[in-house]
Amino acid sequence: MLINLSICLSDIPKDRIKLANNGKKYLAITVQDLREADEYGNTHSLFVSQTKEEREAKEKRTYIGRGKAVVFENARPSVEQVAEMPIADDTNDLPF
Repeated sequence: MLINLSICLSDIPKDRIKLANNGKKYLAITVQDLREADEYGNTHSLFVSQTKEEREAKEKRTYIGRGKAVVFENARPSVEQVAEMPIADDTNDLPF
């Protein structure tokens, strides 16, 4: 399963962006399942990760995006679909 997300970069608090030893900038984020899909079909929300202290103080989350789960369907035919298939005429090339 994939989750496609859209992030609002202008909502990211600049003080939460950290500079690593390699010179790259990082932001800790959290992805959460929504209880039900929203009006646009989004199934996940994205927010800036909170510290333990922020969670304990029940501080408001900074939401920065939403997204949808992409579920790939199983390509195997069902028993009913196999039953409806025509009988193969030439089966001499089978390895058994």
